[in-house]
Amino acid sequence: MTRHILLALAGGAAVVIAAGPALAVPPLHAQMMLATAGGPGAPVGDVTIISSVDGARFIVDLHGLPPGDHGFHVHVNGSCAPGPVNGAAAPAGAAGAHFDPDHNDAHMGPMGFGHKGDLTYLTVKADGTDRETLVAPHIRDTFALKGRTLVIHAGGDNYADDPKPLGGGGGRIACGVIG
Repeated sequence: MTRHILLALAGGAAVVIAAGPALAVPPLHAQMMLATAGGPGAPVGDVTIISSVDGARFIVDLHGLPPGDHGFHVHVNGSCAPGPVNGAAAPAGAAGAHFDPDHNDAHMGPMGFGHKGDLTYLTVKADGTDRETLVAPHIRDTFALKGRTLVIHAGGDNYADDPKPLGGGGGRIACGVIG
């Protein structure tokens, strides 16, 4: 199918108008690795991120994790190396804080208007696997996630900053750079 593009000058700025179907945004991927004090450890699966009309879709295919609920977030930096968290060295600490481009400075879960990096918590089965698709309705620009990290936390997530900050999920147990 041929695409038609009209280029016009409006006040010195180029305006591009495309006719036809929108260009598809390629999926992003993150290979998830255990977070250890020495750096990324053994692989524990993959996450694929695709754009959709409902927001970004995170297709999770994980194994080798502790059973139960685990906080799951996009973090701002593209590193899973050890680094400081609350003033102490921690596994995957170099991933930094939750992705918060709008500077909302609040943890409110995927449906709230806090960090854009707040995702639905993961539920790992008794056999250590998790295969599910999660939707992040406030993430419309998946390209903005490239070079950031996905982090899985030790505990669940209450989607609030109270009684503990950032959903109370605890330490970082797995991490993957989004590319």
